[in-house]
Amino acid sequence: MLDLKWLRDNPDAARQGALKKRLPDRAAAVDRALQLDVELRGMTPKLDAMRSELKNAGKELGKLGPAEREAFLAKQKEKKVDMQALEEREKQLKVELDQQLALIPNVPDADVPDGKDDTENVEVRRWGTVREFGFAPRAHYDLGEAQGWLDFERASKMAGSRNYFLFGDLALLHDAVLRYAVDLLVARGFTPVDPPHLVRDAAMFGTGFFPGGEEQTYRAEKDGLNLIGTSEVPVTSLHAGEMLAEADLPKKYVARSVCFRREAGTYGKDTRGLYRVHQFQKVEQVIVDVADKARSIEHHHAIVKNAEDMLQAFELPYRVVAVCGGDLGVPQAMKYDIETWMPSRGNYGETHSASRFYDYQARRLDLRYRPKDGGKVMVCHTLNNTVAASPRLLIPLLENHQQQDGTVRVPAALQPYLGGRSSLGRPIW
Repeated sequence: MLDLKWLRDNPDAARQGALKKRLPDRAAAVDRALQLDVELRGMTPKLDAMRSELKNAGKELGKLGPAEREAFLAKQKEKKVDMQALEEREKQLKVELDQQLALIPNVPDADVPDGKDDTENVEVRRWGTVREFGFAPRAHYDLGEAQGWLDFERASKMAGSRNYFLFGDLALLHDAVLRYAVDLLVARGFTPVDPPHLVRDAAMFGTGFFPGGEEQTYRAEKDGLNLIGTSEVPVTSLHAGEMLAEADLPKKYVARSVCFRREAGTYGKDTRGLYRVHQFQKVEQVIVDVADKARSIEHHHAIVKNAEDMLQAFELPYRVVAVCGGDLGVPQAMKYDIETWMPSRGNYGETHSASRFYDYQARRLDLRYRPKDGGKVMVCHTLNNTVAASPRLLIPLLENHQQQDGTVRVPAALQPYLGGRSSLGRPIW
């Protein structure tokens, strides 16, 4: 969440930030939070005076005679009741203030483009040449089913729509992609993490998914736990409530995990194939570092480059877009998406996202550090990036590298993960 002191000094920036994200209801939370803050701060001197008066009452009592004591004690009892009522109101206001602060979104950076939704994201650059096929290319689902690699029908009977089975070479390719991504990040200094897939509400709140993302989350209600939609949640929450030393920063983690998403609100969209599914795997890079905006921006470009380097190694054409305000999530200050060319869609489809948050998540997680110079305790900055999300990444791999006979060429970077094989599948056409 935003720093309350900053919010007092910059209410217009907070309101405009919410409006840029197309969240007018959350812009209203700015005014409500400030009203509550004023009322709370006005209570402080009253409560301090009442507590001081009651504390000194004992000294006064000793000076009174028996006849005066009874009336004095009765009066003090009334004052104590008044003070308790005011303390209860103070407690209630603090809860309400926290609720309103939790609703206020992070302020988008100045370089976030204006726009209403993902159709107005702005292209930053693109890499690679879209392949000109000498034959009619097939969609990944047609190719996968023909090879016996994909089964949506049985998965749907067992688990409902937007589920799938991967078999044979496609299951091996899926694993190869994820292992390559982990190895790439480990080689670049990231610590591998195998995180929990179920987390408490505090982790969802701390990373900014709650409130607002409940509809997309699978919840184990009996246990009060949530299935993660990204390992960003447990990994960013790893040091919640801790006081880190500046000498130990940055913390750079890479996590491979199963992820779950309800896909609420997407009825009728991308109903066929692997683009939009309920269960998938991700390799996520998470960085926790000092409160330095320039350093956060530097990290942001670095984690985007990690994802780009992987796509280039996979020989897949892609483009990087700056996400506009209307497509930017509540906790992000800036986000880049990477969209990879998918022939069956005749367009680029999102395969990666990279976000910087500054201290928004860390403030909610109480994630702080002590500077080397012994100065005041600071709130950390956090960032994350999906370096690989599969099976969605299998779509461009199958479709861009398919051959006329139905086999699929394996990029050189992935061949060591597939026993040295240069192609997958059997000739079927």
